[in-house]
Amino acid sequence: MDGALAVLFLAAGLTDMGMSHCGTTGCLAEAPAEQRLSFSAGDVWFQEDQISKEIYMKYDFGTSYGPFQPSFGLSVTDEGDAWVGLGASWTAELDQLYLQLSLMPGLYAQGDGPDLGHVVEFRSGIEVGFEARNGWRYGLVYDHRSNAEISGTNPGMETVQFRVSVPLR
Repeated sequence: MDGALAVLFLAAGLTDMGMSHCGTTGCLAEAPAEQRLSFSAGDVWFQEDQISKEIYMKYDFGTSYGPFQPSFGLSVTDEGDAWVGLGASWTAELDQLYLQLSLMPGLYAQGDGPDLGHVVEFRSGIEVGFEARNGWRYGLVYDHRSNAEISGTNPGMETVQFRVSVPLR
């Protein structure tokens, strides 16, 4: 997958920013956003093999800057690998369906899992889902982690997860 999800995040976010957010207030104007706490679980894939399970927690802050909403993420695998990062999400909504792209640089601590080549690992993802009338979201997530070739070793790792997201009001 390499950097395709990161490029998609930037292309969608910057296009949205140019079309919808660069009015009189400025392209990256601060605005209130739906604060959310998300939990997901699923499979970790490395070199086309399913190698472990992962749980992931994501927090979307209650402020956006243009189309970008700051996000924090933390994950742990059953092999003891951990990742923590801070970045942004971009969301498109159509009625009760939504698409969310995210990009988060973070730190990776290897347990018994694979060597990803560097402690700095970028996590880019795509989520597609449904938002219920009470604001809860249910989605399928695919994401990719790699070090963007800041190291000579850059094998990358993917996860496929089911996510539940709760609005914090």
